[in-house]
Amino acid sequence: MAAYLDISSWDLACEFNNTDHRTDLNGVGRLIVRRGQAFTINLQLQSGAYDAQAHSLCFIVEAGPEPLEESGTRAEFCVSDSIDDTCWSAMVTSPPGDTLCVSISSAPDAAIGRYTLTLDQHGYKINLGEFVLLFNPWCPRDSVYMDDEEALKEYVLAQDGIIYMGDHNYQLPMAWDFGQFEEEILDACLRILDVNPKCQKNQAEDCSARRNPIYVTRVISAMINCNDDNGVLMGRWQEPYEGGVKPMLWRSSVGILRQWCRESCSAVRFGQCWVFAAVACSVSRALGIPCRVITNYLSAHDTNQNLVIERYVNEKGEPEKRTRDSIWNFHCWVESWMTRPDLPSGYDGWQASDPTPQEKSEGVFCCGPVSVKAIKQGELSFKYDAGFVFAEVNADVQTIMRLPDGSTRDVISPAIVGQKISTKSVGSDHREDITHLYKYPEGSDEERETFKKAEHLNKLQQHKDVGLDLTIKLGDSLRKGCDFDVFALAKNNTSKNKRCRLLLASRAVSYSGVIGGDCGYKDLLNVDLPPGGERKVPLRLNYNKYADALTQDNLIRLAALLIDYSNGDTVLSVRNVVLDNPEIKIKILGEPKEHRKLAAEITVQNPLPVPISSCCFSLEGANLTGGRTITERLQTTVEPGQEAKVKVYFTPTHSGLRKLLVDFDSDKLCHVKGFRNVIIGK
Repeated sequence: MAAYLDISSWDLACEFNNTDHRTDLNGVGRLIVRRGQAFTINLQLQSGAYDAQAHSLCFIVEAGPEPLEESGTRAEFCVSDSIDDTCWSAMVTSPPGDTLCVSISSAPDAAIGRYTLTLDQHGYKINLGEFVLLFNPWCPRDSVYMDDEEALKEYVLAQDGIIYMGDHNYQLPMAWDFGQFEEEILDACLRILDVNPKCQKNQAEDCSARRNPIYVTRVISAMINCNDDNGVLMGRWQEPYEGGVKPMLWRSSVGILRQWCRESCSAVRFGQCWVFAAVACSVSRALGIPCRVITNYLSAHDTNQNLVIERYVNEKGEPEKRTRDSIWNFHCWVESWMTRPDLPSGYDGWQASDPTPQEKSEGVFCCGPVSVKAIKQGELSFKYDAGFVFAEVNADVQTIMRLPDGSTRDVISPAIVGQKISTKSVGSDHREDITHLYKYPEGSDEERETFKKAEHLNKLQQHKDVGLDLTIKLGDSLRKGCDFDVFALAKNNTSKNKRCRLLLASRAVSYSGVIGGDCGYKDLLNVDLPPGGERKVPLRLNYNKYADALTQDNLIRLAALLIDYSNGDTVLSVRNVVLDNPEIKIKILGEPKEHRKLAAEITVQNPLPVPISSCCFSLEGANLTGGRTITERLQTTVEPGQEAKVKVYFTPTHSGLRKLLVDFDSDKLCHVKGFRNVIIGK
């Protein structure tokens, strides 16, 4: 006759297990564990004691609407003498007594998501409760395993980070609150998986596929944008932003994911590339996939897959929109760490994926994951979307001038896409240049072989040298509110006298290349350049001219055009100027302690030659402001050179190194950003 244990109660030991599995920042009110790692449950016995010879204890774990063992969404296993780390298994770890401690280990390739746990004694079943299972980059058998503890702290556990913006000559760090452990965020991430179209079409198949981080990453890439589905974010790249939030105002993924969940999966308005990438990074880290945000400066968008960006300009050197091809000042995507058993050996590690909706992949607006090493090696046939990402960092640029009579002329305009590819360094706020992971050095033999493999023939051709050099130089004090000079420097490298026309134009521009208002213009009809001679031409940019033209990106596009009257040769030089905003000064008042009210004094000096009003400070930070944004407004006008100052209170919830993120906005000085690291004591 079968013997049954008389179980009066049970405990999933959430606090102990969550801490052991590094999920305790999600809270300890429910069981959240990582696959391939044992967790403990406690069974309280009403009477008697456990006898391995007499009692049979089995467990059933199930996920999804149609749990099946062959799909990896159901497992039935009994207590044995030891844990088997290759599959679901269990063993008793306590001596005989009133409390029976059972260690349960999940399979290292189990599907992630919500599970039910059931105890089975010869058909007598007790539902012990639910738990959430995540990827486990600390487990050597997991396909997201990363053998670097410091990197794991950065790419999985860090709730804040830095995203790089600005220009390849002037990279601007912007702190971001990923907030993957804030309240409601894990549920939002699981909901993203549940409402994705593949799950809606076949829930059982989708749940089974969640064993694979390649599949999950591709779903994330598609679901962060809303172009095909009930995705998280709607993109918009220029005014108007009515009915939503300007992309530059976002500093955290938390508010975005919470709003999407609370509004029944309606798309949050609006995002641009760094917002899409940051939210994708938050979701990946929340699910246990090591992830980081990447910025590619001078990023190409090749729509016709010919690895050539055709750039049209008018007779002033100003861009014309003749094709969908474009070069963005910078573009952000994410990299996720995993093995690639679907590719030849050697392509594990960082995989690029891009949630910004640019082109369709297999009929859906998503991109990747594609091995970063495959991009470097020119393996354009590899899954997924290798050709598109290769073009982003390697495309050739052909510049064509369209004249007023409709005719065209080739323009010599050196432009190298894929510059200063950047991410935050592990364990510090410094920028790490990872360009070498995506491409070989310009002009190297390895680069040439890669282009041959990719059939990138344009890059192998020698570009025409007409003997004229044209560069743009910058003056000092490129601060918003100042007047400053820029210069076109023309040089004649030939043995002949040259008479040329030189134009120097400036226009406001967005980071994605959308041209704004005029900021200044100069046209010299007769510039004489003797052999070996040069000419430096200044252009004064005045605040009262560029102030109303600037976009949220504080960028001005400079274009210098040199036309040789003797033969019509035309040289174009383009450079973007990033105007500095003033520094936000953040002073912490008192000793920072968890669960103790803390004050910060924040000041910004008005650098403009005019007064500013409607001043507003916004603060947020993971484990500092409770997952919400704190705002403080000033009722007074701030005169030129004077400071706007506020004191703000908040209560940190967890100890450790945290980033306090601050934004400042006013009627004339907008999108000023700053941050400060704060060490919170226990």
